[in-house]
Amino acid sequence: MISSVRGEVLSVSLDHVVVEVGGMGYAVQATPATLATLRRGEQVRLHTALIVREDSLTLFGFADEDARELFGLLQTVSGIGPRLALATLAVLEPDKLRAALVEGNITVLTQVPGIGRKGAERLSLELRDKVTALGSTGDAPGSASVTAPGALRGEVVEALAGLGFPAKQAEQAVDRVLSEGDGHTTSSVLRAALAALGRKR
Repeated sequence: MISSVRGEVLSVSLDHVVVEVGGMGYAVQATPATLATLRRGEQVRLHTALIVREDSLTLFGFADEDARELFGLLQTVSGIGPRLALATLAVLEPDKLRAALVEGNITVLTQVPGIGRKGAERLSLELRDKVTALGSTGDAPGSASVTAPGALRGEVVEALAGLGFPAKQAEQAVDRVLSEGDGHTTSSVLRAALAALGRKR
């Protein structure tokens, strides 16, 4: 089990980052919000989970242990694989996800693309006793910085397109979020846009 990686960021793509560790480059899948905090040439430490399949070995990375634990817990539910678990954490922060599971808040859980009402009910039923609504985790270092509106819009639209959303829908969702006040960060806009797009599906 590779529980964490630490090293220099070699490149950042729409769905993964490549981190050099001991002369080797590890491709680590992560949420768009986490990826938005990483910069090429900087040092990073990510908590990771290694998913082993017959034809692949895939690393998933998280800014903190809390998110990694929830990632693993989500996959104990039938029908929830690593991709959907990662998508869930892309839309819902760990504390919000935990609270929704404990409270059985179907409305919040169905904001995740790919999770319908039955799936949300199953998640809550199976996981509510395994999580706690107490405690919250902070954003990853650097994620609270405010990006210029034009650059921020482009980053988030590109990230949404990389997740499979049509460009026009992504642009409309981002523009709607940006019109609702100031002080947005890439992470906050991305989460709000993902939630809005999830409700449309």
